Amino acid sequence: MQNGRYDLVILGSGSTAFAAALRAAEMGKTAVMTEARTVGGTCVNRGCLPSKNLIEAAKLVHEARHPRYPEIEPCEVKFDFGELVRQKDDLISDYRNERYMGRLDESENIEIVEGWVSFLDEGAVEVDGRRIEGEKFLVALGSTPVAPEIEGLDEVPYMTSDLLTSEEDMELTEFPESLVIVGGGYIALELGQMFYRFGSRVTILERSDQILKHGYEPQVGRAVQGILREEGVDIWTDAKIRRVRRVGEGVAVELESGEEVRAERLLVSTGRRPNTEGIGLEKAGVETNGHGEVLVDEFLRTSAPHVFAAGDVIGDQLRSQMATPVGARDGAVVAENAFADAAEMRPVDHSVIPRAIFTEPQVGIVGVTEEEAIARGHRCWCGTIPMELVPRAGAIRDERGLIKMVADADTDKVLGVSMVGANAAEVIHEAAMALRFGATIEDFVDMIHVYPTMAEALKIAAISRHKDPAKLSCCAT
Repeated sequence: MQNGRYDLVILGSGSTAFAAALRAAEMGKTAVMTEARTVGGTCVNRGCLPSKNLIEAAKLVHEARHPRYPEIEPCEVKFDFGELVRQKDDLISDYRNERYMGRLDESENIEIVEGWVSFLDEGAVEVDGRRIEGEKFLVALGSTPVAPEIEGLDEVPYMTSDLLTSEEDMELTEFPESLVIVGGGYIALELGQMFYRFGSRVTILERSDQILKHGYEPQVGRAVQGILREEGVDIWTDAKIRRVRRVGEGVAVELESGEEVRAERLLVSTGRRPNTEGIGLEKAGVETNGHGEVLVDEFLRTSAPHVFAAGDVIGDQLRSQMATPVGARDGAVVAENAFADAAEMRPVDHSVIPRAIFTEPQVGIVGVTEEEAIARGHRCWCGTIPMELVPRAGAIRDERGLIKMVADADTDKVLGVSMVGANAAEVIHEAAMALRFGATIEDFVDMIHVYPTMAEALKIAAISRHKDPAKLSCCAT
């Protein structure tokens, strides 16, 4: 790694970048990562890990106030929001040092350079004045929250999902008594329920007629919407924003309907965009589309054959998703493909990607929706059952939610599963494994499940293909 030349130069240091660097090092190659913000990227520093830490804390507070069992008396749990943030920061620091920086200490073939990166030409990048040359390159700079064009937004203080960052000025350390959230996607729902459970008055404003409108089964959005409203989160649909403005120390959101929502703090959660602007991709011959996503082929090669891209920067190309495990898997694929002969390269496989929303109850999804299956030419059988038919849900006194199974009506091959219910983020992995190996409805029916578990929901949904599960005894088929 002398003279600033490496086998693999990686723009970024998140999960995608680390997976690529570690795999390259295993292959005996030298790799360097760049980082302009915090080593580890979004997931560990301001996304998955910190949000799930605080969501679980809010759950404990909520369950103390609202026990599911009538024989348990509710109680008020005292907490210090600032201290919760502090322990969250400690957790992030420990995790980052162990899982990310610790990996660097274990390999002599990996380095990291801090600073803003941009391509100088086809064979080099610059990081704060330092020229770094490489044989192969990987663009893995992730994504950043994007704010919509709303009149007045640039004149009022507002937060993005980066509010859960660590040791940065934008980190939220003081508890908001009231919060209005623009957007009805999964991040808005997770954070909205979390802050409500801590004690904020939360209003969610969604432009369409339903939250989780796109890419989800309509039953999922309706179920989650009803559950959150029943809990106390104020959800407004068809809420088209005219403008926002300051009101004293807070903000006001004016809607086209003439209504107005006021709150102490404003959170904008309307999506993310790839971090590809201003990094000189054109100097390396790398093309992007109209959304700023780097164009790639099935091997994750860009229009410049020696430059690869993976993770959030490729958006939903190749049926990918902006998710940490997807980027990590693809980063390893890039390292292998970058140093393989063309005939030995392997294409990425995004056909089975489980995903989850960590509201309570959780949402777990894998495969295609009914609408997507029909669009692909399948004659569909779709079965939806309420969680009240799952014995475990009744046993733990949480029958909220549903499960929907989508299958090809001619072959009975299962194409997709969507679940709203307790532990759905865990259960969905059984469905994902089944889809990966082409399981049929009968495979789910024949599978012996532990009783009582939430995973039985999959078996019961499959049984509904031929029988009414409401008329079965427990464990029956």
